Amino acid sequence: MFGFLTGRSRQMQDHSTPTLRLLVQDAEDLAVISAHMQDAVVRVGDMGFQPKSGLFALVGFRFDWLAASEGRKERCQVGLHFERVLKASHKGIDQAHPEATLSLLGLVFTPTDSPAGVVELVFSGGAAVRLEVECLEGQLRDLGPRWQTSRQPGHAEVAEPQSN
Repeated sequence: MFGFLTGRSRQMQDHSTPTLRLLVQDAEDLAVISAHMQDAVVRVGDMGFQPKSGLFALVGFRFDWLAASEGRKERCQVGLHFERVLKASHKGIDQAHPEATLSLLGLVFTPTDSPAGVVELVFSGGAAVRLEVECLEGQLRDLGPRWQTSRQPGHAEVAEPQSN
């Protein structure tokens, strides 16, 4: 289901940073996972939905914002999955190009008929994955070694309105 991931640069041998493993069972948990996944890079071919088992999963490369706050620019391979997914859809994602990469901006949960709802994975450029779930149940987990990166993701600042 998931292709082999390449493109790592200078793998880190220092294992002083703990491996991240987080469960999601409510909207607060999802907000924490969203913060850790902000600016993760995901290949289109490394996302998949298995309707029979109700599982949606992806593998990507997250930027470690906690390490950045300590002066280290690092990325780590990460897996994220959701269970009890009833339906998955997407917009702005061309599945004919599995090597194309997307930058994850965040994850949002919108309740419908509690505990059911919709999880939306929002990517830059207007792309999104929409998961209709029975309830929030999933996990984020660091999968591989860490490596240094020369680039830290940046975000355009929103100009504050000027008062007259």
